[in-house]
Amino acid sequence: MDQLRAMRVFVRVIDEGGFAKAARALDMAPPVVTRVVAELEAHLGARLLNRTTRRIALTDVGENYLERARQILIDVEESEALASESTKDPRGLVRVLAPPAVAVHQLAKHLPAFRAQYPQVSIELSAPGAVETVDEDFDLTILAVRQPLDGDYVARRLARSEVILCASPDYLDRRGRLDHPRDLAHHEALIPPISSLQRGLTFVTGAWGDDEPGGESFTVQPARGAALRSTHVDTNYAAALAGLGIAGLPSFVIEDALMENALERVLPAWRLFDLSLWVAMPSRKHVPARTRAVLDFLVQIFGGEDRDPWLAAAGCATPQRTA
Repeated sequence: MDQLRAMRVFVRVIDEGGFAKAARALDMAPPVVTRVVAELEAHLGARLLNRTTRRIALTDVGENYLERARQILIDVEESEALASESTKDPRGLVRVLAPPAVAVHQLAKHLPAFRAQYPQVSIELSAPGAVETVDEDFDLTILAVRQPLDGDYVARRLARSEVILCASPDYLDRRGRLDHPRDLAHHEALIPPISSLQRGLTFVTGAWGDDEPGGESFTVQPARGAALRSTHVDTNYAAALAGLGIAGLPSFVIEDALMENALERVLPAWRLFDLSLWVAMPSRKHVPARTRAVLDFLVQIFGGEDRDPWLAAAGCATPQRTA
C-alpha cells in the first residue's frame, strides 16, 4: 500500500465531504477511493470513518489521525518544494479560497495572464460564501474584511476597496441625482436586511475612518419600504444595473460598470466604509514555488498598497480633504 497516497485520499474525502466528491476532485473512480480508505484502515487496524447512506463522520481515532496526516502531507510537500525549487519552474495545484464577489469580478479576469506566465500551475478556486478567516485546508485564502487581521498566519495586503453608492444613469435620470445622504429618503434603496442595520447607514466625507477628525458624518435610517433587501453582493449589483435603485457596493465589484458608464457613482464626496483585501496562508517554513507564484502575482496585479486602485482606474476616487 502506498501510505502517502492513502493519506492524501483520506484527507480529500474529509475535505470534500464524501467519497464521490473526493473521487471527482482526485479524478479517480469512486470504488477506488473507497478501497484505498478501507486499505488504510486495515493497515492501521482502526476505523477512521463512520459511514451511513447519507454522510460520513470521523471517529475519535480518525480525528487524531487526520490532524497528523495533514501535517505529514504538508511536511512532505514542503520538503519536495525545497528540493526542487531551484531547478524547476513552478508547477502543480494551488488551492485558493476567496469570497464569491472577489472570485467573479477580479480573479477570473486575471487568470489568463497568470496562466500565460505559469502554464504548469493549476488553480483550484473555491468560493462558497463569506470568508472571515484563513482556512488551513487551502494554500491561499483571500479576505475582504473591515477589521484588522489577527492570527497565526502570513498575510500580504492586496489593496483597499471603498464601499460606495451607485446606480444606473437611467435610474438617476428618472429619479434625480442626490446632493446629500438625506436625499436617500426619496429614492429606492438596495440594502441588507434591516436587522443588520439597526444603527443606520453612516456616511462620511473624505477618505478617512469614522474615528478620524476633519470630515463630516451623517447617519441615514433605512426605510422599511426598500426596493430590495439582500446580503448577496451580486444580486444587489445586478439589480442596480437593471435600474431598480441605489446600492452600496465595493469598488472591486463595480469597477468595470463604472468605466463602461453602466453604473454611476452617487454622492462621490461621501463614502460608507472601506474593506481591506488580503491574501494569506498558514505559517510554514517553506512555501512551494507554485504557491509563491500565485501570491506574488496577486500582489502585483492589485498593487499591494493601502489604496483603492479600482475607483482611481474608473476616474471617480473619493476626493481627499486638503489641510
